[in-house]
Amino acid sequence: MKKNLFLAAIAATSLLAGFSSCSSDDDDTNQVTDKNVVKDDASAISLVNGVYSHWQPLSSSFSFIIELNSNKLISFEGEEDEPGPVNSRFEQEPGTWYQVKIFNHLFLGITQANEAIAKIKTAFEEGKVTPAGYDAAVGRAKFLRALAYLKLVQLWGEIPVYTEEGGSTTERQSIDNVFNQIVADLTAAESLLKDYDGDPRVPSKQAAQALLARAYLVWGDKPLSQAEVADIANSQTDPAFSKDNAKLEKAVQYADKVINSHKLALDPDYKKLFGREYESNKRKTNEHLFTIAHDGDAKDAQGNHQTHCSWTFPFQNGENGEGYSQNHTEVADDDLYEDWKSEQPNDKRLAETYFVQIKNPETGKIHHYLSPIYTPINGKGVDQSYENAENLEIIQNSVDRIEIRYAEVLLIKAEALVQLGRNSEAAEPFNQLRTRAGLATVSAPTFEQIKREWDYEFTYEQFSLLNSYRWKDLISSVKEVANFKHFPDDWKTSTGHTYTKTQEAYFTKIHNHLVAKYNNVRGKHYRQPIPTGLQGENLGISQNPGY
Repeated sequence: MKKNLFLAAIAATSLLAGFSSCSSDDDDTNQVTDKNVVKDDASAISLVNGVYSHWQPLSSSFSFIIELNSNKLISFEGEEDEPGPVNSRFEQEPGTWYQVKIFNHLFLGITQANEAIAKIKTAFEEGKVTPAGYDAAVGRAKFLRALAYLKLVQLWGEIPVYTEEGGSTTERQSIDNVFNQIVADLTAAESLLKDYDGDPRVPSKQAAQALLARAYLVWGDKPLSQAEVADIANSQTDPAFSKDNAKLEKAVQYADKVINSHKLALDPDYKKLFGREYESNKRKTNEHLFTIAHDGDAKDAQGNHQTHCSWTFPFQNGENGEGYSQNHTEVADDDLYEDWKSEQPNDKRLAETYFVQIKNPETGKIHHYLSPIYTPINGKGVDQSYENAENLEIIQNSVDRIEIRYAEVLLIKAEALVQLGRNSEAAEPFNQLRTRAGLATVSAPTFEQIKREWDYEFTYEQFSLLNSYRWKDLISSVKEVANFKHFPDDWKTSTGHTYTKTQEAYFTKIHNHLVAKYNNVRGKHYRQPIPTGLQGENLGISQNPGY
C-alpha cells in the first residue's frame, strides 16, 4: 500500500494521544504496544474515541469554507490576507489554512479509525473484546470514517480511499468509488450500532441511517467529475443540474428508516436547539441526532469557536457601541434578513437566525444591527440558552456542534421525493418544518420551495456551499450579491451616506467583499484546492482543475 510519510507520521502521533486515554492499573501496562492497547471493551471504545480529536478542531472551521464560499457570510478575520477573508473573496489556494486544516484532519481521523479497526479486530479474535464491545467500537469507527469521506468527497471531489485493508493515500478514486466506501461503512455501522438512546454524542443506528440518507441525496444529485469541473473551471456559468433517481429512492428509504423508528422528533421550540443548556438532548426532545462534543478550549482538542467567530465583539457595535470592531465572520448583508422577512414575516426561525437587536444584560442598553448602524448578527453563533451568553461563550467555546438533526432527515425525504416528481408525498415531512415555524402548510412543495426551506431551517449550519454544489447553482447564487444593499459603488466611500469614519471603513469592507465574490467566483470553485500538509509539504495528490 502506498503511504504518504507525513500523514503516517502525524497519524502515529495522534494515535499515541488517543492511546493515552486507555485505563490501566500500573505503569507497565501504560506502555503502549500493539498487544495491550486494546485489552477489553472499554479500551476498544477509548481507542475509537481518540478519532474525535480530529473532529473537534473543525467545528467552526467548516464555516470558513462552507458558509464563506456562498452569498451568506463574509469574514473580517484580521488582515485581508488572512484565510477567512481569502475564502470570503473566493481567493483560496492550496496553502489557505482552513482548507489545509480540514483536509488533513479528516484524513488523519480516517487513518486513526483504520488503525483502531485493525487493532480491535485482532483483540476480538484473541478474545479480549466481547461481541458487544466489538460492535460498539467498530460501528463508531466506521461511522466516523464514513462521515469524514462524505465531507471530503463533497468539498474535494475524487479523493484517495484507504482502509484497514489497504488502499492509497495519494491515488484519487472516482466519485462512485468514494461513495461506495461511504455506503459500505455506513451500512456496516447501521448493523453494528444500537438504537438512538437520547445521547447525540454517541453514534447510533439511526444516525448511520440519517447519514446514508444524506449520502444518497448528495450522490443522487450527480456530483461533478474532475473532467466536468475542468470544462468550466474558468467560466462564470453553472453546469446543468442532473440526478440519479435510483439513488434518490435510496435517500427516501433511509430517511424513512429514521422516521419510522420513532426514536427522533422535532423540538417544538426552534430556539431551544442552540446552546449549552440544550446540548446532549437535555430537553429530552430527541432532535439532535449526532453532535460533536465540546467542553471548551482547555478541555478538548479545540473548543467550538463558532460562537467566538460570529460574536467576537457583541456590544462594541450598534448605536450604543464604542466602535465598529469587525467579527471573524459577518452576515454578508442586511438583505439576507430583509428578504426573508419580506417573504415570510411570521417565520419563527428568522429571529433566531438573524439578530437585528439585542439587549446588553450588563448595561440594559439595546443594540440594533441594521445598516447604517451595523449588519445583522448570526444568531446561531450565540448560545441562546443563557440570558448573558453573549459574554460567556466568547471565553468558554463549549457549545456542541450539531452535525445531524432530525429536521434534516425530514427535509432530505421531502427533497428527494420532489426530485422524483412525487411532490404531494413530500408535503407531509415538509409541512412538519413549516408548522413548527408557524407557516402555512402546502399541498405539494416545489423544488424552489424545498431549496428555500434549506435556507430557512439551516442557514449558518454549514450547508450553504454543499447545497449549491448539489443544485449546480454555485455561481448564480453567489452572483445574487449584486442585488445586496452594500454592493453598489456608492458604498466605496461615505458619499451619499452619513456615518463616522469607523463606520465608513466597516461598510467599505463589506462592499469590497461582495464585489470580490461577484467577480472571482468561477467553475473551479465547485471544488476546493487540494491543500498542502499541515507543515506546508506536498501531499502527492494531483491538484483540482483551475488551481
